[in-house]
Amino acid sequence: EVFQQSSKAVCHYFNGTERVRLLEKHIYNRQLYVHYDSDVGYFVADSPVGESTARYWNSQPEMLEYRRSAVDTYCRHNYEVSTPFLVRRQ
Repeated sequence: EVFQQSSKAVCHYFNGTERVRLLEKHIYNRQLYVHYDSDVGYFVADSPVGESTARYWNSQPEMLEYRRSAVDTYCRHNYEVSTPFLVRRQ
């Protein structure tokens, strides 16, 4: 049998960087089991398997602080770096 673990982080931008949302998904065997949403501010379980993981990750203040700061260090930073290449110059 093959087991697969994957994670995916997606940034959503509203009106440039005025409002930014980070959504980080954790998937095991093609099933979303836990995710982090910067609008909520903590990990949320999406399946019974993810309940203990979300509880454990939410009990770690350093991990939550890192995720909360990722909106600036990851999303806003990449927006500023990428925008000149992705937006047409007028």
